[in-house]
Amino acid sequence: MFDTLSDRLGGVFDKLKGRGSLTEQDVRDAMREVRIALLEADVALPVARRFIDAVTEKAIGSEVLKSVTPGQQVVKIVNDELVEMLGGEEPAELDLDAKPPVVIMMVGLQGSGKTTTTAKLGKLLKEKHGKKSMMASLDVNRPAAQEQLAVLGEQVDVATLPIVEGQQPVDIARRAMEAAKLQAADVLLLDTAGRLHVDEALMAEMKAVAGISTPKEVLLVVDSLTGQDAVNVAQSFTGEVPLTGVVLTRMDGDARGGAALSMRHVTGKPIKFAGTGEKLDAIEAFNPSRVAGRILGMGDVVSLVEKAAETIKEEEAEALAKRMAKGQFDLNDLRMQLKQMQNMGGLGALAGMMPGMKKAKAAMAASSMDDKVLVHMDAIIGSMTPKERINPKLMNSKRKKRVAAGSGTSVQEVNKVMKMHQEMGRAMKQIKKMGGLKGLASMFGGGGMGGAGGIPGMGGGGMPGLPGMGGGGNGPGVDPDTLPQDLKDMLNKK
Repeated sequence: MFDTLSDRLGGVFDKLKGRGSLTEQDVRDAMREVRIALLEADVALPVARRFIDAVTEKAIGSEVLKSVTPGQQVVKIVNDELVEMLGGEEPAELDLDAKPPVVIMMVGLQGSGKTTTTAKLGKLLKEKHGKKSMMASLDVNRPAAQEQLAVLGEQVDVATLPIVEGQQPVDIARRAMEAAKLQAADVLLLDTAGRLHVDEALMAEMKAVAGISTPKEVLLVVDSLTGQDAVNVAQSFTGEVPLTGVVLTRMDGDARGGAALSMRHVTGKPIKFAGTGEKLDAIEAFNPSRVAGRILGMGDVVSLVEKAAETIKEEEAEALAKRMAKGQFDLNDLRMQLKQMQNMGGLGALAGMMPGMKKAKAAMAASSMDDKVLVHMDAIIGSMTPKERINPKLMNSKRKKRVAAGSGTSVQEVNKVMKMHQEMGRAMKQIKKMGGLKGLASMFGGGGMGGAGGIPGMGGGGMPGLPGMGGGGNGPGVDPDTLPQDLKDMLNKK
């Protein structure tokens, strides 16, 4: 997401931050490059122009140019303007403050991902907001559209309105309202029909449905991969339907990000959600300040910690924490960690959320290192016997050949897994020497990642779900010279 734009902006700001002082011309030259980067990312011209004007006006002020760190100040101004362009500091939430059932109407063109997004929202409302939802498909044009929503409803365990052949959208909406009331549903999600382009019939149908259901939220679902065309579609809908927000789908595949950056300015409505994958839980609330941080390579640690809290099972984390405190770590523990990494989005997603990990992510891409590595490692461990997983010392050359053949990998890859286990096992022993997780946490001033001690098993000393990612360096009040030599060696090696 935003990879191309992020790389271009990173290059521009690295030049600025490398200079001790800046002139007005330096700023204007940098902003010219930023403008080109925005346009290449498919950002609408009026939006790019307004953004550059606002940043330039603030950046050439005397308090910036004469400051001790002018380059950093310019980056901060760009960050603040990006947040403003994307919708402000606070994320826009769904307005569910109405007499149940609260109606959410999904609109958009055919193929934008409305039906899948409807199911994702139903799942999200149930799991994160504790709302009982009902879904109804009003799409009588696309073959099997209603059946598709029914299947998705079963997968996410959200009720769908039974299909009645030959019924028209307005009648379906009326029946859905009655059914939602009878079943005491908190929210009714209406998945409306789409067309290949904006036309009068589509708009007339949507207005008729809105008249019957009086929706509290009208969400426009737009495919971010269509770039500038997504902005044009949004503009067309804005003039016809009382939109309350936008949902951008396929954000994970959009390296440019122009649609996201332009959408708020063009529609005047906030981006409320972003689809980040094909799975039915791959949707997240759109947070402007976090997205701006990702674009500028500052990472998004808050989202990383939230994702960890959702993904890491409490009992597994606590069990691992106890084993770590005893200095124990076998291949079953390593396998659990690898699975947690996969559940959190894989190597690329995690690297994108970590501050300063842009170069590491690029290095991973250059060396063809991707999430298949995690799958291969899991296959290798899965091909071992239970005894071998508990006692890795049993793994001689004959056993390694057998495991390599069973997992479809090479002996070299098996050796890499064994080496990773040995290194992590040594780290566990170091933690035991220092009094376990609590001792490590107290040494690092309770460091952790952004004070995220609330995650089970983190104990302020790092996240068990991420091999090799500890609390993040020498915490407050730690004198490196007072650390044990073996720990200093371990930190220097890392």
